[in-house]
Amino acid sequence: MIVCIVGSGAREHALAQICARTADVIATPGNPGICGRSKEGHSLSSVVQAPEDIEADLFIIGPEAPLVDGLADRLRAKNNVVFGPSADGARLEGSKAFMKELAQCAHVPSARYAICNRLDEAARYLKDLPGPYVVKTDGLAAGKGVFVGMDLQGAIDDADAKLSGAAFGDAGKLIVIEECLRGVEVSLLVLCDGRNIEPLPPAQDYKRLHSGGTGPNTGGMGAYSPVPVAPKEMVETIMETIVAPTVVELRRRGVDYRGVLYAGCMLTDDGPKLIEYNVRFGDPEAQVILPRLKGDVAQLLFATASGAMEQPPAIDEDAAVCVVLAAHGYPQSPRRGDPIHGVSEAGTVEGVTVFHAGTSLEGGELVTAGGRVLTVSALGPTISVARSRAYEAAGKISFPGMQLRSDIANATDVGEFA
Repeated sequence: MIVCIVGSGAREHALAQICARTADVIATPGNPGICGRSKEGHSLSSVVQAPEDIEADLFIIGPEAPLVDGLADRLRAKNNVVFGPSADGARLEGSKAFMKELAQCAHVPSARYAICNRLDEAARYLKDLPGPYVVKTDGLAAGKGVFVGMDLQGAIDDADAKLSGAAFGDAGKLIVIEECLRGVEVSLLVLCDGRNIEPLPPAQDYKRLHSGGTGPNTGGMGAYSPVPVAPKEMVETIMETIVAPTVVELRRRGVDYRGVLYAGCMLTDDGPKLIEYNVRFGDPEAQVILPRLKGDVAQLLFATASGAMEQPPAIDEDAAVCVVLAAHGYPQSPRRGDPIHGVSEAGTVEGVTVFHAGTSLEGGELVTAGGRVLTVSALGPTISVARSRAYEAAGKISFPGMQLRSDIANATDVGEFA
């Protein structure tokens, strides 16, 4: 089997590595880490080529933007098997207003909300909320379009910046204002073949830049799996009350959703509630979920994309922890071109894989080329062991201005499971 993976980040590197157990992999545009051969002997290569011009048995679309733009539809129109929803299904992530409306129709528990396109109505709704205040861009914003804070005027100013187009252009000219849900946040990614759904192991990620949950929001600075507060019973509840009704409503609207459906949930005192949907593997969640999958993952994703998923995914009992290494200036203005050292040494630590994201080769030297540069992912028999391995490996890597959190999967979060 030949698998084409669309994208260039650590998520795509993780997908490539897992699929290369049983298939040859072509990534476009890929990154310097996707090259050579897997230990099973399958080839991995990165090419700068339009996906439509590549011949493959299975296409896996990594990022959200091409899904929202309809790449899956264009590939399917050429009789390709595609893991990733059509543009109408991708609206779940491409439009937060659409997602909230669909969830309401499906009777999915979620935060109460208002959809606004004028500042006066946004300010009026915000003043009726007790705070903290949540203001979201309707469209895609690379994980940076959410304001959460106690400052009412700050929330109004954020709404103004979005609605005016100053903050996110057209993506922010419609906003969603929500009540702030309280509890523990959990990511549950679910395989969907258009009709059948199967959960993957839950994960928990860390959005803020600095340890202790401070600093600006990012695309994610680390993650771990499994999640002690989301045992089998909680997963079943999320599937029954959130994911299944959503898929039924999608089908009612004529959407044949094939790919992964990422439910970001808050575990509140009143039960799990939906925060958001993503329509692709999360990053960095993919870097702890995918390594825990056993067997022929390429065939599993092929069956899902073909509408013929018959077996649930096989899950390794090992835990996984990943730590993101970010560039100087991330997330506001990441610096490029800094030399990276120690990646090979980090990969020698037991259970560790270093996934490339914002890297490039200049004159044969690996340098920074994006905000989140590398993800150091580790497997271990416990979360504590996986965490120790990830941080040991991360300590072997260096580049000027490197940023990382020191508290991913700490004992406070994972408790007795550490």
